Amino acid sequence: MAENEKSASRKRYPELAPFGEAIKVEEEILRFWESNGIFRRSVEERPADDPFVFYEGPPTANGRPGVHHALSRTIKDLVCRYRTMRGNRVVRKAGWDTHGLPVEIEVEHKLGLDGKDQIEHYGIAAFNEQCRKSVWTYLDEWHEFTRKLGFWLDLDDPYITFKNEYIESVWWILRQFWDQDMLYQGHKIVPYCPRCGTSLSSHEVSQGYADTSDPSIYIKLKVEGEDAYFLVWTTTPWTLVSNAALAVGPDHDYVRVRNKGETLILAEALVGVLDGDTEILGSVKGSELVGKRYEPCFPFFKDAPGAFRVIGADFVSLEDGTGIVHVAPAFGEDDYNAGKAEGLPMLQPVDEAGHFTGEVTPWAGTFIKDADPEIITDLKRRGLLYRSGKITHAYPFCWRCRSPLVYYARRSWYIKTTAFKDLLLEANSKIQWIPPEVGANRFTAWLEGNVDWALSRDRYWGTPLNIWTCEGCGKQYCIGSVEELRSISEAFPEEFDLHRPFIDDLDVGCPECGARMRRVPEVIDCWFDSGSMPFAQYHYPFENMNLFQSQYPAEFISEGVEQSRGWFYSLLVIGAFLTKQSPYRRCMPHGLVLDAEGQKMSKSRGNAVSASDVLHTDGADALRWYILASGSPWLPKRFDAASLRDTANRFLGAVRNLYNFFSLYAGIDGFEPKGEIRSSNLLDRWILSRYNTTVRDVSTMLDAYELTRAARAIQTFVIDELSNWYLRRSRRRFWKNEMSGDKAAAYETLYRVLEGVSLLSAPFVPFLSEAVYLRLRGKADQLSAGEGGAAANPDAASVHLARYPEHDESVIETEIEEKMAGVLRAVSAAHALRNNAQIKVRMPLAEMFVHSPYPKDTAWLGSEEFAFLVRDELNIKKITLLDDPASLVKYRVKPDFSKLGKRFGKAMKQAAGLIEALDAASVKTLLASGEISIELDGKKEVIAKEEVQILQETAEGFAAGSDGDLTVILDTRLTPELRKEGLARELVNRIQNFRKDSGLEVSDRIELAYRSDGDISVVFAEFGEHICLETLAGKLVDGKQDWPHTTSFKVGEQTVELWMRRI
Repeated sequence: MAENEKSASRKRYPELAPFGEAIKVEEEILRFWESNGIFRRSVEERPADDPFVFYEGPPTANGRPGVHHALSRTIKDLVCRYRTMRGNRVVRKAGWDTHGLPVEIEVEHKLGLDGKDQIEHYGIAAFNEQCRKSVWTYLDEWHEFTRKLGFWLDLDDPYITFKNEYIESVWWILRQFWDQDMLYQGHKIVPYCPRCGTSLSSHEVSQGYADTSDPSIYIKLKVEGEDAYFLVWTTTPWTLVSNAALAVGPDHDYVRVRNKGETLILAEALVGVLDGDTEILGSVKGSELVGKRYEPCFPFFKDAPGAFRVIGADFVSLEDGTGIVHVAPAFGEDDYNAGKAEGLPMLQPVDEAGHFTGEVTPWAGTFIKDADPEIITDLKRRGLLYRSGKITHAYPFCWRCRSPLVYYARRSWYIKTTAFKDLLLEANSKIQWIPPEVGANRFTAWLEGNVDWALSRDRYWGTPLNIWTCEGCGKQYCIGSVEELRSISEAFPEEFDLHRPFIDDLDVGCPECGARMRRVPEVIDCWFDSGSMPFAQYHYPFENMNLFQSQYPAEFISEGVEQSRGWFYSLLVIGAFLTKQSPYRRCMPHGLVLDAEGQKMSKSRGNAVSASDVLHTDGADALRWYILASGSPWLPKRFDAASLRDTANRFLGAVRNLYNFFSLYAGIDGFEPKGEIRSSNLLDRWILSRYNTTVRDVSTMLDAYELTRAARAIQTFVIDELSNWYLRRSRRRFWKNEMSGDKAAAYETLYRVLEGVSLLSAPFVPFLSEAVYLRLRGKADQLSAGEGGAAANPDAASVHLARYPEHDESVIETEIEEKMAGVLRAVSAAHALRNNAQIKVRMPLAEMFVHSPYPKDTAWLGSEEFAFLVRDELNIKKITLLDDPASLVKYRVKPDFSKLGKRFGKAMKQAAGLIEALDAASVKTLLASGEISIELDGKKEVIAKEEVQILQETAEGFAAGSDGDLTVILDTRLTPELRKEGLARELVNRIQNFRKDSGLEVSDRIELAYRSDGDISVVFAEFGEHICLETLAGKLVDGKQDWPHTTSFKVGEQTVELWMRRI
């Protein structure tokens, strides 16, 4: 065939670019998808009445996408692509979370502002306008990251939480809570950030805990009218300024103790906290101490009525401290509740910025935590400090600004989630959590400990809380829609913004008395915004009623595991309350992404990895495959660039090489698939069976959301079975000159399986799968169509528009698969033995012996087809089944001290002696049954195979190894005849490399000449016909020739010269 004809025929299956050009190929495919509307078609061409509902958790675009976002988006895209290929319509609406503290803090830093006073001086309108702009800081990078990752998402019509339509739906939801008395204002202890000037919800607090060092002090408070002191422990010295009472456990035992010349009162169980010698003077129940008065440790509120007395309380613990708890009702939930029950004064000399007020004269204007050292010094100076130290404990910090939180009594708005806790638990019980323990353990425990949702925030950039209070009659109204607000407002503008300050400038009249109403000043928790997205993304209930109903609830959501107390929670609270069911049926939380050393990634550590950078250097398929194949999504994942390239290159490289092999030879032979495979060839039958079994298994795994197991099943099939076994053992069939029936069957089989692999792996690696699929289908020219403004092809093919493969049960041959599995085990073990003995496969061996106590391991020996494969693969003349390998292998058993040491203790030495003395029959029993019994001190002890090491010793000239219960033994003795045959194979290998290095095509025929001495010359003479057949040589002559290609090399100590020409 002429060169130009060969080139033309190969275009039917264009070669895939090398691994290093993956990014270029991916960009070409992205343009193909976009110019031909493949994503849009993948949705619209699926039936609307068969949806798979997916919710996209909204990120914030004022931060750059990290590699952890790639993890989340890869998982979501895989599931959505799979369900699309299974025939579902999968709507994928993008979303952006645009409100809240994260945005405000970013803008504060940008504008050089610090705190609410400076924001209000700058102007709320101007500040919020900067927030509106800030949320899109990295929008282009997010779009490009999403695009390059291959995450199909409708970015053209996203839901945006700051849009009026979205806010209106959120208002309607809040109105539903209001109408059922589930939205209320209360005065409670709340987690409060002094720096941000706002309270936080419990699920926000849960995201900010960190270990920190705080003071740990013991102080003495003098009992009024007695020469004795109550001993009290605290880790928050600043709260002592607001102390109002001491609490004891009424049923606890307390003692008076003489220590260091003073009488101290504390719990009997905690006397050990005292320093030095102690003398117990007497004991009483805590109830006998209730009512006693003591002198305040600070004088600022010494005349407060009802203060400075001992009360009984059930929260007093004997696990640490002294059993006497200092109570400051303004700064702790237990304290607050006790204060209300006991009528204690609310002493709160701390402003909303966390500074002491004027009453606390020594530290007025000082931040409370900064005052701790001076307070401790003052207590010591006045003789009230018993001991001072430090304690490291978990303490809550603001999840965004990282300032320490305080528990602070103030008025806030709440959603009464405790009133429908049972509904939340019931809804959660019907969610399929992946893995189950996340829902059964972590999330259920969170719901069990649920507290009312602290909804309001004293901030600026957020959904305004839609409650108005009448200045006349005092009635409050929750406005549930823009139309309702318009109906009671004067001069409601056509163009409006529902944010502060515009919403507060409206002239709103009271429906009851006509007086002016004012909106409460707060905005709401931004987690309520994101949790409202199933409804608000479609502006429900004001429009899109049918669309909403078709898209609720979600079949699947997935975000980071930390969202168990964030978005997963807010979705459930809102959805379950409104619809009495969970808004999502399945949830897969994914683990953290760590650096290569196992450290959490963060900007401050300098180990954060940009997703865009990884995509730029390695491409999307490589990143996606690494994410999916390297470990279960819900486990913490170490990100290592070198490991990524190794993992991805093994799989993607195997697919690329398989296709390029097919492309090369199918192009040469002009192969066109007929779609029918009628092959009796064992390898064809086996690979088609394995393919269909893999399809069945992968589909089952994906249906069960076992994503990593599915990826690894595909990888095993592609690398170990299709590439390393089927194709390697079938290569000669493609090399034949004529298109025989066997060669055609090999082509049809490889074509069918490669096409199947492209479909099977499409949700995992969408780019390479598309490239292979279009090339196999003769549609590769589509990739360049539509460029340069050319019209899109509405009928363009794509692997992502195809149906996911379904297995054909009639093609699965279990017996063949089981026998071939035994073949692969034997081959693997034998290759390992050759490597250890440093004997190349090109050197033939006389015999291999196999043994197993289980017939299924060696069943393949009963069929010559299977046995031939093993002999040919391993270059072995004969295979023998051994009933007992004892004639060639001696076994020694040694105990595994790490496993048996704890069991036998002092008797281990005696047990080791018995184990090492086991005879051949006992070892045979151990190998066959997996256990053996010994008698130790008159007692029978069963030793399992896993508790010992079984060592093999082989006779000289033999090598033995095992794979589980299968034993393989090679006769490694080399006769002169075997050595000559091995040299012939070595020469074939050198000549093939000579052909390749000379630029010859694989189909080119040649003539060869050689010059050498001794054994090599004899090998050329005796094996010349074999050498010619293997190298496509029409002639082999002895002696130098004037031909264009020449080389020389050494085989052992002998020099070989070659001359070659193409014919």
